[in-house]
Amino acid sequence: MDNTIRVIKNAKQHEIAINHLSKMMDKETDANDENIELLALVIEQYEKETVTQDKPTPIEAIKFRMEQESLTQRDLIPYIGSLAKVSEVLSGKRKLSLNMIRNLSNRLGISADILIAMPDYKMDKNNIEWAKFPLAEMRKRNYFGTQETLNDVKEYAEERVTTFLKKIKGGMNLTPALLKTTAHYRFNDKEINPLALWAWQARILYLALKSPLKNSYKKDTITDEFITDLCQCSRFSESPILAKEFLNKHGIHLIIEPHFKQTYLDGAVCTDENGNPVIALTLRHDRLDNFWFTLMHEIMHLKYDIGNKDEWYIDDLDNDHYQDPKEQRADDGARNALIAEDKWNIDLFNSVQDVTEFANKLKIHPCIVVGRLRREQRDYTLFARSLKIPKVRRFFIN
Repeated sequence: MDNTIRVIKNAKQHEIAINHLSKMMDKETDANDENIELLALVIEQYEKETVTQDKPTPIEAIKFRMEQESLTQRDLIPYIGSLAKVSEVLSGKRKLSLNMIRNLSNRLGISADILIAMPDYKMDKNNIEWAKFPLAEMRKRNYFGTQETLNDVKEYAEERVTTFLKKIKGGMNLTPALLKTTAHYRFNDKEINPLALWAWQARILYLALKSPLKNSYKKDTITDEFITDLCQCSRFSESPILAKEFLNKHGIHLIIEPHFKQTYLDGAVCTDENGNPVIALTLRHDRLDNFWFTLMHEIMHLKYDIGNKDEWYIDDLDNDHYQDPKEQRADDGARNALIAEDKWNIDLFNSVQDVTEFANKLKIHPCIVVGRLRREQRDYTLFARSLKIPKVRRFFIN
């Protein structure tokens, strides 16, 4: 089949189109995303008219694969979440999230054309519900650059949003399409608003475009020495600003943009249209220890994972049970960068003085030590009265 997408007229063409769609979805590039969406739409239209009644639902497909592989509900936990969530999905009480769909397709080999048929998530660019963008918050943050009332923005939502998206190259192609191989999502199984995520991604690239860097990023910039020098910025009272200056000096953007409701974002990493990396943080948790862990997590994605200009890693770091080797490597790398594993021993810290002396030796802020202790001990009251963790938003958000 050539690259021209045509109306499907018979079963043979339908079979060829399905095979072609699967091959396109397997490619590690999003250059053909518009063709993927168009082909999926053509297939869906044909199936509505002819074969819809024979096509299994996503749940039927999952159960069929479970039977084939002799899988239990517990075996689906790595792909769906907790056992309770698996049960809810299989009973139809819970929708498949973006992350679930990606995992089930990529790891269990369930046909992509079946999973993308989920009506609540399939996004057709010709049928976008523009009113479901976070219009009020976008207006408040001056995304549209006008002084219109919210009612006016809602009335002309499509025009206002598309004008905003077109401010950046490829902005209309940032649709967080399901199974998009260059968009890697780490989310808890919550109701994600993909339109809010789309707006946030576009804003990140827009802010990077409006803040050109003096230096261009060079390959192999992120050495052990680079990581050590960056982490040691944390010991100063204005360390977030120092981190931004340090990264900018090396051709890396640091963009701060709060998340929208129903995105649950902590951070992301991508590249701008000039090929320079962009690290974006939301400061969802306004603590210095969280700032540094999230920043180093995205640095590890940049060091090990970013492979092409259009690739994104998008992270909800509250999901600390996400089973993915790249995410695990980024988590481990961030922890080890801030405090080397061979130096870490929770029995060392019996007082604030112990924490401070240890942090001073490593040239990091004491709150990073306390933050790690709290996470590992699952006790967020540790040293709460004696060591205050600084806030971060004040450096970036008026």
